[in-house]
Amino acid sequence: MKSLQATGNKLADTEVQLAILETATDGTYQPIPFQEQLIQHSLYPLKPTHISTLQINVGKMCNQVCKHCHVDAGPDRKEIMTVETMESCLSVLDNNPSITTVDLTGGAPEMNPNFRWFVEEIKKRNRHIIVRCNLTIIVANKKYNDLPQFYKEHQVEVVSSLPFYSKERTNKQRGDGVFEDSITALRMLNEVGYGVEGTGLTLNLVYNPAGAFLPPDQKALENDFKKALFNDFGIVFNQLFAITNMPISRYLDYLLQTGNYEKYMERLTNAFNATAASNVMCRSLISVGWDGYLFDCSSFSVVKIGHFS
Repeated sequence: MKSLQATGNKLADTEVQLAILETATDGTYQPIPFQEQLIQHSLYPLKPTHISTLQINVGKMCNQVCKHCHVDAGPDRKEIMTVETMESCLSVLDNNPSITTVDLTGGAPEMNPNFRWFVEEIKKRNRHIIVRCNLTIIVANKKYNDLPQFYKEHQVEVVSSLPFYSKERTNKQRGDGVFEDSITALRMLNEVGYGVEGTGLTLNLVYNPAGAFLPPDQKALENDFKKALFNDFGIVFNQLFAITNMPISRYLDYLLQTGNYEKYMERLTNAFNATAASNVMCRSLISVGWDGYLFDCSSFSVVKIGHFS
């Protein structure tokens, strides 16, 4: 499986995606704009409350090609954040002590050749670091096998995606062998103390639906995950986060190909939660793209990282 960009899919173009999201595919369904929902609940315009987290996408290169990926990452994507842009991010940290957390994502962020140097530099600045790890990267190549120990040494919080606690559903979404490799990686993280009570090493898992439906109750699902993973594999972790798939990029392609687009959009509209909307990540987070451009609650690029203050 290749990325949308590699196959020449029209959905690789963000403008094409936006055009689809703003209109119905067959003219029969017109979604209620998110902006209107915010206005109805006196939340518009959605503005930051404080900025405490800098989320940095260090590249689109990934060892996996997941069906739901909203950034169209994969082995064929070569976009990688440069050292110069990383240094600009570090300067922002130096000038903004209120930013206490750095959230590193990708692609597989570990595939950026300067990833470890970047983690070390951030840690020198006494910031809490979160890494969005797809788990399989740990066993993808010998050079990544020591990542659990590296993370432990730098007290990195690991947030790892695992579509389900069964082989069939995980591999269906992420590819053959992903579940088995994920279990191996989770065991390696447990071995150095991640997810183990009293170690202070946080290992959180992320669930997202494999089909055109919304996630179930998060706490109930967390209990199911903990029971199944411990009973079947002896694996422990701290928390489970249940997220809803964004109808963009490869997940949007899936919805259109399977004829589920309108029904899914209607489910999203009907499930609007004013409390969740008022606490969206962008109210306390600035996101940095691999090319250095910043994104906030307005959902579009505003300025490059070097001009942030």
